[in-house]
Amino acid sequence: MLRRVTVAAVCATRRKLCEAGQELTAFWGIKERGWCEDSAAARPFPILAMPGRNNVNSMDRILGENSRIARLEADESEEEGWRGSLSNAGDPEIIQSPRDPKQYRYIKLQNGLQALLISDLSNMEGREEEEEEEEEEKEVVLEEEDDDEASGAETQDDDEESFDDEDEFDGEHDDDLDTENNELEELEERAEARKKTTEKQSSVALCVGVGSFTDPDDLPELAHFLEHMVFMGCLKYPDENGFDAFLRKHGGSDNASTDCERTVFQFDVQRKYFKEALDRWAQFFIHSLMIRDSIDHEVEAVGSEYQLARPSCANRKELLFGSLTLKHEPKKNNIDTHSRLKEFWTCYYSAHYMTLVIQSKETLDTLEKWVTEIFSEIPNNGLPKPNFCHLTDPFDTPAFNKLYRVVPIRKIHALTITWALPPQQQHYRISWLAGHEGKGSILSFLRKKCWALALFGGNGETGFEQNSTYSVFSISITLTDEGYEHFYEVAYTAFQYLKMLQKLGPEKRIFEEIRKIEDNEFHYQEQTDPVEYVENMCENIQLYPLQDILTGDQLLFECNPEVIAEALNQLVPQKANFVLLSGANGGKCDLKEKWFGTQYSIEDTENSWAELWNSNFELNPDLRLPAENKYIAFDCPETGYPVKIVNTPQGCLWYKKDNKFKIPKAYICFHLILPLIQKYAANVVLFDIFVNILSHNLAEPAYEADVAQLEYKLVAGEYGLVIRVKGFNHKLPLLFQLTINYVAEFSSTPAVFTMITEQLKKTYFNILIKTETLAIDVRLLILEYARWFVIDKYQALMDGLTLECLLSFIREFKSQLFVEGLVQGNVTSTESMDFMKYVVDKLNFMPLEQEMPVQFQVVELPRGHHLCKVKALKKGDANSEVTVYYQSATRSLRECTLMELLVMHMEEPCFDFLQTKQTLGYHVYPTCRNTSGILGFSVTVGTQATKYNSEVVDKKIEEFLSSFKEKIENLTEEAFNTQVTALIKLKECEDTHLGEEVDRNWNEVVTQQYLFDCFAHEIEALKSFSKSDLVNWFKAHRGPGSKMLSVHVVGYGKYQLEEDGTPSGEDSNYSYCIIPITDIRAFTSTLNLLPYHKIVK
Repeated sequence: MLRRVTVAAVCATRRKLCEAGQELTAFWGIKERGWCEDSAAARPFPILAMPGRNNVNSMDRILGENSRIARLEADESEEEGWRGSLSNAGDPEIIQSPRDPKQYRYIKLQNGLQALLISDLSNMEGREEEEEEEEEEKEVVLEEEDDDEASGAETQDDDEESFDDEDEFDGEHDDDLDTENNELEELEERAEARKKTTEKQSSVALCVGVGSFTDPDDLPELAHFLEHMVFMGCLKYPDENGFDAFLRKHGGSDNASTDCERTVFQFDVQRKYFKEALDRWAQFFIHSLMIRDSIDHEVEAVGSEYQLARPSCANRKELLFGSLTLKHEPKKNNIDTHSRLKEFWTCYYSAHYMTLVIQSKETLDTLEKWVTEIFSEIPNNGLPKPNFCHLTDPFDTPAFNKLYRVVPIRKIHALTITWALPPQQQHYRISWLAGHEGKGSILSFLRKKCWALALFGGNGETGFEQNSTYSVFSISITLTDEGYEHFYEVAYTAFQYLKMLQKLGPEKRIFEEIRKIEDNEFHYQEQTDPVEYVENMCENIQLYPLQDILTGDQLLFECNPEVIAEALNQLVPQKANFVLLSGANGGKCDLKEKWFGTQYSIEDTENSWAELWNSNFELNPDLRLPAENKYIAFDCPETGYPVKIVNTPQGCLWYKKDNKFKIPKAYICFHLILPLIQKYAANVVLFDIFVNILSHNLAEPAYEADVAQLEYKLVAGEYGLVIRVKGFNHKLPLLFQLTINYVAEFSSTPAVFTMITEQLKKTYFNILIKTETLAIDVRLLILEYARWFVIDKYQALMDGLTLECLLSFIREFKSQLFVEGLVQGNVTSTESMDFMKYVVDKLNFMPLEQEMPVQFQVVELPRGHHLCKVKALKKGDANSEVTVYYQSATRSLRECTLMELLVMHMEEPCFDFLQTKQTLGYHVYPTCRNTSGILGFSVTVGTQATKYNSEVVDKKIEEFLSSFKEKIENLTEEAFNTQVTALIKLKECEDTHLGEEVDRNWNEVVTQQYLFDCFAHEIEALKSFSKSDLVNWFKAHRGPGSKMLSVHVVGYGKYQLEEDGTPSGEDSNYSYCIIPITDIRAFTSTLNLLPYHKIVK
């Protein structure tokens, strides 16, 4: 697979190096500055220059003559920078998609700050005057409000609790197989909740052109720590937590990330509060106080962030433990961290290093006025920007071209082959070829040998992989057990493919195919989340000339064979480095990495292979360039047709034409429901095996479609197979029919069956060792009757399943089904009915004898406080997870909305009390819970057993909830109404692209709720609420008769669980009032079952 600009690309890089021990910086002679420090929150940077574009080293040089200096003088109407009657005239030199309704304007302030203004006035007809009146009313209210709500602390983005919040289609392949079990769904729900609070908000992002490369030698991580500390108070708004409170109050959020050469800050908020939020936010860059008393608790936050990331391959950090570096070492060495922070801020947070992007439903003139007024005060120190271009060839050491055997945390076999290249290499086309998965590709050959499951080729475009000193090109291959035994042959296959490319040279046909695909995607692009968009663009300004700010990381303009050949000729075995990850390496790894204790070894390549690779070795006749791609769309008509719903005895089809986005794309979603999946744990496992073999079988024939921006997804749901297909409607039926054909004609060889089952064992194991997912699994095992624990599935798999069992299961699966579908986009109702007919005819199944619910029944918890405490399953992992859950009952949509409002009120004080003041952990959040139709809410804290007894954390959560009761009782009507308005505005936000509307509609179909206008009902309910409704609901669910469940997953350390289940270390004396759950099945077998329930009215 070609690596693109995704969070998964960061994770892929990390798999090759961080598990080898982030000490590879030391291995290869790179200073500590060479790592991306906040990648869990960071977006990879689109640094790679595309063919036909000059390298960008100085935006001042490129934009200098064309830049517009914005000035604010007494008479603004006559000022040079203003547009007069052309109040929303954009810059024509900025190339944008014809489908992009936004207007763009570039300005450069007198202090050197560069800004891109984005005016999005789409869907504003008839709303302008109404919103202006709202703005005026708000200004009056603000004048009456107490100004004590000063600003300061960095808001912790919900993404940090949600893992990789990637789009279902756009995320890259994980090393694990797809086991999309609903016991893990709530991780995704938190990510979706985050998305829903940011859509079509007013957004801004600021990129400072310095990062970890600028860290001083005696204080590594200082740039990252400053990213946290810069929000600890400012001169105009000195309160430490005021900015956080302001954003939460008005439905906003913010985040920040540090990479090697850039640090990015961003926030979003409702439009009517945007200008005030801009002023509050800008003050941190104008005069940050960085309150000295905040240092210790921010060190604790950074330390918890690192501890949480430590056991995760995807999010592991590559530098020092934040708490050790910034708290203990400076004190030990008599370093005044606070003064060094101030010094670093003064030296590097200068306006001429900064690029700003702002997007809102305002005219460009209004945005220009705001930016000039607010951001012109940021100081410019006049110092030259740090430049690292002279530090070339950091990997030019004897330690690089070696074989590193590494013992990973997860169960995985993987081989990564890496080359170090000069910076800004134009190797995008090589990435595309190396990551190809169709016939004749590296992965196709290795799959036929049952040696590999997945492959990533190219450059992740992160700060570590691509910067001003070097770029990294890698081929990362997820191996099977057999592939691990033949890893040298696997590497040889990759070298044979690269040698073939070198021999054939660049081929224009392939370049034209890539260009056409990218042209289609850009021309018919869908709008994206504003906060993600501004974050992207503020980095693009640092990298591309003005005309290419929007296109620089998306389009190919001209084929340059010399540049491609030059890069390609460097990808030879003699210059390659190898990292081999496997638990089987344990006995061979006698070295230990300094910071995380990763076991590894270093050795030379075996002589026989080194001699072969140094020779003129033969090409592999099974490897060849990709054939012509038949899935690329050339005919993209724009049509619209009326909606029609179709029902049949064998299923139900929902259809909606696209009248809003008007792009030549469509989504086809089908849910194949069958009753036998949840009957036995073995059935669930067989279904997982089936879906993963099906994905394996489809990988090669469907790869051309994937390259052509037609995408498919197969999901092993709780009660059936979910098939989702999207892309340009011109060729979409081909991909859909291909997918259904492979379902109907399913087959597997014994070798593939063995390969998938072995990998599935690793997948289940990797789920179990994650503290957060184990906590969710335990809680849902208690609440949902007849749910199978991941351990049950793991045991069923370990007990042994055969290919004959699988084929028998599939025959039964296809014999009797109920099919539900949704087709939406640029397709006709007749075409949609054809899709349904194709499924029914091809699968040839009988209808179900009776209606089948697509949810679990939920047990009714007894009154009182029940506690289930389990050990974390990864020895040595200090991370603990504490969740306190309150169960409600079968409730209405009105009560569901009231609970959502309650949690929204709870978010900021919860974070402030448990994280900021009590420093219990980095992940702290309240959550609405809809557990198979039964409402509830919970508070979760991720902590460490090295610091806290989990029962102490539980007690602190209760202390918070008690204080919160007083807080909402004392809530003013004005504050209550402000929060209601904020939630209404979030629900009124329009979809940014067709996929969001489809996701919402599909959720209603797949859950069989069919309440497509639920937001309208929720808004109606919100308008009817009073403060007493909120207070009474909270009291009713936390009174003496409340139904409360605590789930503790306890890590290893001072307060780990002993064998008898009691905590070691100091006792909290809190457990006397708690009823322990020592046997989950025995406990739940005595409880009443609540009826099946859907929240539909």
